[in-house]
Amino acid sequence: MDRRTLLRSLAAAPFWAGFTGRSLPHLSTQSTGSASSGGRKAVLISMLPKDLSYAQRFALARDAGFDAIEMQTVTADDDVAEIREASTKNGLRIHSVMNADHWRYPISSADRDVVQKSVAGMERSLRNAAAWGAETVLLVPAVVDATTSYRDAWTRSQQVIRERLLPLARDLKLIIAVEEVWNKFLLSPLEFARYVDELDSPFLKAYFDVGNVVFYGYPQDWIRALGPRIAKVHLKDFQLDRVNGRFAFKNLGEGDIDWPAVHQAFADVGYKGYVTTEVAAGDSAYLKDLCGRVDRFLAGQKPLG
Repeated sequence: MDRRTLLRSLAAAPFWAGFTGRSLPHLSTQSTGSASSGGRKAVLISMLPKDLSYAQRFALARDAGFDAIEMQTVTADDDVAEIREASTKNGLRIHSVMNADHWRYPISSADRDVVQKSVAGMERSLRNAAAWGAETVLLVPAVVDATTSYRDAWTRSQQVIRERLLPLARDLKLIIAVEEVWNKFLLSPLEFARYVDELDSPFLKAYFDVGNVVFYGYPQDWIRALGPRIAKVHLKDFQLDRVNGRFAFKNLGEGDIDWPAVHQAFADVGYKGYVTTEVAAGDSAYLKDLCGRVDRFLAGQKPLG
């Protein structure tokens, strides 16, 4: 199960079941439908129609008002070249890469073969990022399950990151950004900060997802706790129905998040990096509307009036 499939399944489940950056202090963005907002707004490649070529998907994102893309790992050299050309042709930067194999093959596993596959996947992701001029690769650092304790997940993942992933990231001058994504790991902002600090590397940061933590915390609290550790940011909303025991990820402004408070927290810690939307896919009109929501957030307003 990949990360997007996991999130889709969780959204329908019952209750029980962003290297260069720092800030959003009042960026002067406008909903103009063009990529002229200062290079802050990005869209995840999986949100763009898969039946289009990469060049067409990049053009769609550019015309909607985004000025960067977050790619996912690809393995074919032809795809790497096609994606690089699409980025160049459309003037749309690839700023980050979402690693593909950390769920199927967690680096916290006790199985050496599983870990080797995970490391190979991260190496591929890092080389994708280098080929595309990206800054960051997202990594889910561990998965706690019936066979992997919390303590083992912590120590094993840190050892693999330190000994096998950071040397390549350092050579390529890329950031590995670890994310909390309902993997039963890094369940508080203080733990997350400690995990990053213990690795003690300028090439290891946090990838903060605003929507992922609402289930058990307040994003503005996590932002202030993580502070300058944040290299990249994902944006999505979250709605919790405590009465009926249901929850769902939502479009920006349609859930429970206090977006002005989140904006203020980012301003307080001086975050100026990319914010990447990670919500449902859609057509040109949908993407333009979404871009406008991001503009309003970046201006310190509610995404919806």
